[in-house]
Parts: sequence; structure tokens; C-alpha cells
Amino acid sequence: MTALPSAARWLAALVFLPLLFAASAAWAHKPSDSYLTLRVATAEPASRQRQLIDGRWDIALRDLDFAIGLDTDGDSQLTWDEVLSRHADIVAYAMPRLGLAAGCRLRVARQQIDRHADGTYTVLLLRGDCEPGATFAIDYRLFAELDAQHRGMASITIDGRTQSAVLGGDRTRLAAFNRDGSTWQQASGYLRHGVWHIWTGYDHILFLLSLLLPAVLVTGWRPASADVLRVVTAFTLAHSITLSLAALQVVALPSRLIESAIAASVAVAALNNVWPLVRGKRWLASFAFGLLHGFGFAGVLGDLGLPQGATVLALAAFNAGVELGQLAIVAAFVPLAYVLRSTWVYRQLMVKGGSAGIAVLAMVWLVERATV
Repeated sequence: MTALPSAARWLAALVFLPLLFAASAAWAHKPSDSYLTLRVATAEPASRQRQLIDGRWDIALRDLDFAIGLDTDGDSQLTWDEVLSRHADIVAYAMPRLGLAAGCRLRVARQQIDRHADGTYTVLLLRGDCEPGATFAIDYRLFAELDAQHRGMASITIDGRTQSAVLGGDRTRLAAFNRDGSTWQQASGYLRHGVWHIWTGYDHILFLLSLLLPAVLVTGWRPASADVLRVVTAFTLAHSITLSLAALQVVALPSRLIESAIAASVAVAALNNVWPLVRGKRWLASFAFGLLHGFGFAGVLGDLGLPQGATVLALAAFNAGVELGQLAIVAAFVPLAYVLRSTWVYRQLMVKGGSAGIAVLAMVWLVERATV
């Protein structure tokens, strides 16, 4: 019994920390990823061996507003005129935080606006070159002084070969890969992308926790384990199907519709724990809603892009990363939940209170995603 308070604290952290992080993202500054795509090709004539660079850098306007204050009139609404008037400031802030190896230069040729699933982004269209013999590498430090959780999803194509990486935190440098093993370097990059996305995808985490919270209430370890396995397997199978279909452009749905539906799925799953309507076959709900979440994963993968010649491998690696990240969450949550399943703390505070908090947050997301 002496281990119970400690276990309860750990479980509370697993349930409520994603909720607290997600709530801060909904009501305050919402951390996000940027998307950097660069193409490096040897110039003609070949004897010069000069490398030309072109690409784009998509940076969330909300992050830039947090960093340098784009909302000049203070009405909490960014307009194109406000963004355009601060173009020079955006460039002056962003470009020094994207370092290149010696002998390479990069400049902003033009600025555009684009909408991603999680909001509006400024697009910096990039042009540059590298001197003969220069080894291409980048050092990514965007928002490093403001947000330790920010990450840059980088995809670099050099003479037709693509390498990807999640940059930020302790890993800021991406150097041109060696010709040997570049395919596996691509796969490892997409694997890390998948793990990072599920760990920072608070809506996906809270949906999964909403389904797992009542799973351990089944009497007996084996029946409870079987219920958890059915829920997790159904979710995995479903989102793997739609992730693949969407990433391979077999099926396409509007991002606003998908993101709104994902928020609704989180609300429904959480409310079912407070006022149970579906009890015995929650794995069916896990599968049905998992199809929606797969489209959400595909939206992130679409922003990142799939390399030519290694599409299937990159897709499989990204999906494997999502599954590994998901299994880590399940492995951390389920044993503690099972230990505490018969306590008032778990049944009332975790299941009822935690689910109510998740439902409220999900409904805020739903309104935000459907209207903004």
C-alpha cells in the first residue's frame, strides 16, 4: 500500500500532463512545427560544379506573432497587410536562425501565405547556391530561445536523393548524407517524425487515453489486457489504413473537416466515460474514429512530403514511428492504471474528472477548428 501514492502521482501525470499541455496550447501560445524543404542540384555546365538551392520554409504565423509581435493593432486577428508590412522583420528574425555550411548562401526570394491543418503559415520561398566542393549542411535554431518544444520538419533533396530529419532541441544540425546507406537514413528520419508527431499530437494522445481509462476496469488482468489490446489494435489498424490511402493520394479530404472531426472524436470518447453509452465494444469506436485520426497523420506527412524512389519505405517508417510512440504511451499508462483501478482516485478523479476535462478541451478545439 505504501507504493500507491507514488503510483497515483505517476498516473495523474500521465493523464493530466497531456491535458495541461494541450490546454495551454488551446488558450495560450500553441507550439507548432515548421516545414523546411530544400532542393540542391549541381548547376550546368557540369564543369563548374556549383550547386543551386531552392526551396520553401513554412513557419506558423502564431509562432511568429509570439516571437516578434505581428498583430500591430492588437485585435488578436492577423491580416495579410499586417503580415506583409512585417515581411522584412520576419526575414530578419528567421534567416539568421537557419545556418548554412561555409560556402553556401541562402536568401528569401518571395513571401506567400499558406494554410496547414493547424493554422496559417507564412511561406518563405528560398534561393541560393553553394561554391564548388562545399558540403551542404544546415543548422536549425528557429524559436530556440523561446520554445524548447518547437521542431523543424526538414526535407533536403540533393541531386535527386532525399534526407529528412526532425530538428530542434538537442539536434539542430543536418549534414548531407553519405551515399552509402542514404535510404536507411531517410527511413530513420521518417521514423523519428512519426514518434515526434504522436508525442506532440495532444488530440491523438487524449483520444487514446479516453479509450484506455475504462479498459482496465474489467475484472481480472487477462480480460483487462484483452480489452486494451482490442482498443489499441483497432486504433492502429484503422489509422494505418487511412494514413496510407491519404499519403499515397488515393483518398483526399479537406483538412478543416478532418481536424474538426478528430476534435469531435476526442469529445465523444471522453464523454462516453462520464455518461457511458458504449460499453462492451469500444474497440469498434476505436476503429471508426481511428480512420479519422489516420487522415490527421497523413496531413502532417503531406506537409513533410515523401521522397521519390523511397515512398513506400518512408511511409512505412513514419507509420512505424507513430506505432512506437503510441506503444510507449500505452506501456507507461496501462500498468499504473491497472494497479489503481479499484481506488476512488482512479474511478472518480482519473476516469470521471479527467474525461470531463478532456471533453471540455476537445469541444474548444472543435469550435476553434471549425470556425477559424
